[in-house]
Amino acid sequence: MESNTKEKLISVNVSGALPFLEKEPDFKAAAKALKTLREGNGAGNDFLGWLKLPFSYDKVEYARLRVCADRIRKDADALVVIGIGGSYLGARAAIEFLRSPRHSEACPAPKIYFLGNGIDASDVLQVLELVKGKSVYVNVVSKSGTTLEPALAFRIFKELLEKEYGKEGARKRIICTTDKARGALKSLADAEGYECFTVPDDIGGRYSVLSPVGLLPIAAAGIDTDELLKGAAEQAELGESEDPQANPSLLYAAVRQALYRQGKKVEILSCPSESLRFISEWWKQLYGESEGKQGLGIFPASCVFTADLHSMGQYIQDGERMLQETFLAVKDSGVKLAVPSSAENADGLNYLTGMDYADIYACAKEGVKQAHIKGGVPCTEIEMAAKDERSLGALIYFFELACAVSGYMEGVNPFDQPGVEEYKKNMFALLKKA
Repeated sequence: MESNTKEKLISVNVSGALPFLEKEPDFKAAAKALKTLREGNGAGNDFLGWLKLPFSYDKVEYARLRVCADRIRKDADALVVIGIGGSYLGARAAIEFLRSPRHSEACPAPKIYFLGNGIDASDVLQVLELVKGKSVYVNVVSKSGTTLEPALAFRIFKELLEKEYGKEGARKRIICTTDKARGALKSLADAEGYECFTVPDDIGGRYSVLSPVGLLPIAAAGIDTDELLKGAAEQAELGESEDPQANPSLLYAAVRQALYRQGKKVEILSCPSESLRFISEWWKQLYGESEGKQGLGIFPASCVFTADLHSMGQYIQDGERMLQETFLAVKDSGVKLAVPSSAENADGLNYLTGMDYADIYACAKEGVKQAHIKGGVPCTEIEMAAKDERSLGALIYFFELACAVSGYMEGVNPFDQPGVEEYKKNMFALLKKA
């Protein structure tokens, strides 16, 4: 079974998963979950702004965002993006996929550095050293402004900019993406006169990449955000259908839930290159935080093939059979590299002479899929049409919609995260926060 989308921006093939099922996926339950989502009468219905975001975003704010991104590209040697979780993963995923995982080395200015996603002094100090003597802008992304990790990093870089450019100069170089009306960061931004963009009230962090949360740094990297939103809008139109043949999000959600009910409690997202690693990281937060509650949920894991076949391949092939696997691939990467001939042929690879890397990987992937299916791992395939903005926008919306449907099918609220607060209580108690 395979679903096709308009112009095949996203295709889903579940033929490697269906033979493992004792009965058909519950497509009626998936359609019911989609209807609940669209009608807005399910749990977490105050966080559904992402559903219509590709059509209903604030056009005036978006135009201002594009102007700001152009200013950063013109004036900055370095942009430091400060955020954690949904406040940075989507932007980093888009930039590394569409530009390069080595963006700060391989791409023209501004170099983009992500901070505030951990508590690591060496990381902060290294970025401070890398931006020394350069024209620096900061985009701090936080709805509240009090989340510990990004707040620490912002305190340090605010001090740096004020020392380097003075209060007035720093005011022009600090951009806040935060709540529209309240919170510590919004209050500071109003007091200092920082330019602000809005974290929408009705969109949770992990669903926010197509809002100003992700769009500002993505646009600052020179990525065409118009095309990104266009791809998402095309996928959103397909997402209205209750037919899994027409709506790949329904097909994916129903099949992964059917496998989960048969004990396949860990899903591995397997990607072909480092450029997709942070797509996997974003996907892991989206699904882990949305589904992992009330003692339920598929555990999201990821691998980059073929590298991880030499570390995790043995477990996937022969370990405990609680795995399901989803292969994410790009049909046309737009990159060509042929294998050269060697007179010595010491490595015995002359049989590959003239063959393109993409063709070699296709054979490797098919061999892996066949081996894993034989080893008892159900395999689903998701393919993007191209390595471009439209396909990525479609993929983002595809995964978001499938996640919400899957969560409702599971019986949980896919838009809250009550368990995240527990570690914070303990941490702040140990830090003796008043």
